[in-house]
Amino acid sequence: MGNVAVDVQNVSMKFNMSAQKVDNLKEYFIKFVKKEIMYNEFHALNHVTFQVNKGDRLGILGFNGAGKSTLLKVIAGVLKPTEGSVQVKGRIVPLLELGAGFAREYTGAENIFLYGTVLGYSKEFLREKYDEIVEFSELGKFIDVPVKNYSSGMRSRLGFAIATVVEPDVLILDEVLAVGDAKFKKKCEQRIQSLFDKGVTVLFVSHSLPQVKRICNKAILLDHGKIIAQGDIDKVAAVYEEKMK
Repeated sequence: MGNVAVDVQNVSMKFNMSAQKVDNLKEYFIKFVKKEIMYNEFHALNHVTFQVNKGDRLGILGFNGAGKSTLLKVIAGVLKPTEGSVQVKGRIVPLLELGAGFAREYTGAENIFLYGTVLGYSKEFLREKYDEIVEFSELGKFIDVPVKNYSSGMRSRLGFAIATVVEPDVLILDEVLAVGDAKFKKKCEQRIQSLFDKGVTVLFVSHSLPQVKRICNKAILLDHGKIIAQGDIDKVAAVYEEKMK
């Protein structure tokens, strides 16, 4: 792989969408045995291949339903592709659906250790960074309250604080970065900027072309699960803008 940080080879993701509404399990089995259940295969990703070099910032462009989020989840290891392979060099930190993996019955403090372990951090490391995480999240005494009582903004703030406490090799950013109030957003942006300055490899999904152009040097354009353009950001952005007309 040499200089390659992320290697996506021939990745396809198929979902089966049942064409009929079945009211209960018994009816489902009867229809299934009689082969009356029709499935529409939906290709969220269709033989996607690309590589991202170390230090590159790749923008993933496409309209709704193009497969952007599915692609990020496959690279992050949240979804297993139906076909193909993904190789990532080094530690990957996905800032996707921040805090979605929290255990709701547990407190914020307990979730630092649970969520942190899921992200691959050791208990010792999390103990060492605990105060820093709490301070960054600005949750104060709410850290000892069960997460089910948190607002979505509070969950996102804690998720962001845990995920970025370490410097990843590869950072996956979804536009979920609209976390918290303006002041907190600025703090998040500053932390991400400091990761950029250290040459972290970035995969970034956004609907905002100016934002992608500001952050990324490379891009791919997805349309119905297929890559229809890839290369330098300006070249791909031009194709995207043409398609938007």
